[in-house]
Amino acid sequence: MQKNLNAKYSKLAVSINSKGRLFSEKQSYLRSPFQRDRDRIVHSTAFRRLKHKTQVFVNTTDDHYRTRITHSLEVSQIARTLAKFFNLNEDLCESLSLAHDLGHTPFGHAGEEMLNDCMIKHGGFDHNIQTLRVVTQLEKKYYDFDGLNLSIETLDGLIKHNGPIFNTYKIDKILGKNFFREKINFKQSPSLEAQIASISDDIAYNSHDIEDGLNAKLFYIDDLKGVEVISEIIKKNKKNYNKFDKELFTRQLIRNLINEMVKDLIQNTSANIKKKKIRNIRDVYNSTDVIVTFSNKMKKFDRKIKYFLREKMYYSPSVKLKTNQGKQIIKFLFNKISSNPYKFITKKKNDKDLSRSICDFVAGMTDRYAINLYNKLK
Repeated sequence: MQKNLNAKYSKLAVSINSKGRLFSEKQSYLRSPFQRDRDRIVHSTAFRRLKHKTQVFVNTTDDHYRTRITHSLEVSQIARTLAKFFNLNEDLCESLSLAHDLGHTPFGHAGEEMLNDCMIKHGGFDHNIQTLRVVTQLEKKYYDFDGLNLSIETLDGLIKHNGPIFNTYKIDKILGKNFFREKINFKQSPSLEAQIASISDDIAYNSHDIEDGLNAKLFYIDDLKGVEVISEIIKKNKKNYNKFDKELFTRQLIRNLINEMVKDLIQNTSANIKKKKIRNIRDVYNSTDVIVTFSNKMKKFDRKIKYFLREKMYYSPSVKLKTNQGKQIIKFLFNKISSNPYKFITKKKNDKDLSRSICDFVAGMTDRYAINLYNKLK
């Protein structure tokens, strides 16, 4: 079955025949290794908790703003579209998209910053490495091993969410030296599936943060007219501005924007594959350049919209107030739990790094759990 499935893939795709897992398992005759990865991620406790974790707005703010789980699903949809176009391994793309934010703390990046400060003497905190802790150690689902025992290819894509790793200090410090038993080549470029999942993350949060920011009235359509690409989309939809509800108009803008980014990515990536003479999966791994990229025009838009959202949204007084409160909650909880850890976490045999266990506990909290525990303990 798997051999036949491989026939539909491009030579640039990760093979359906996985390199295996950290712990050996029998293959399933019903599902490919990457379908099993996806299913394990979807059924994990950490994935369910994403529904109550902040994307931008603290989860208690409103029912309609995006959370980590809705963001992850949107990344997955975009990534699968791109994978299908290039005849790549869609199930691997989906697994990477759904898992990429499993390590996020409560209160978004503000929570991550504070937890990193709390852990500065113990190796620090990084949400991407925490994702690896979740899928290799913290999830408890199986008799024979900790974690989800995902395929080597999925682990490789998660490790290289931001590209090859040339300095493994943080990984070694947080996970342990040679944790992956030399089954991962850190300096090798990530698969096209991993590159697609990574840039789909950018497409999703750029476009959907615009939508959430407009709906929250942190900025308005007129404020976006100075941003190239989206300004062109606004002009094309100008005749409908007064004909339809503003929320409907906004949704149309966002759909058009996602479509423009996806089309640009397809055109530019296709050109890169041809220009760089990428003929097979080995060429992908050996490439010193990122292959899945936007055009220069879209890269400029990406930089400009990130700056715009940072100034108008992420640093806005109402959002900063909530995220600063989140930081204080994280700091308080970390210190409180550290003073009497076994009241909150289970004692482990030979617990070499108690601070890391406390960090795992705090990082795994949802926004509402952290707020409720804070109110109970303060």
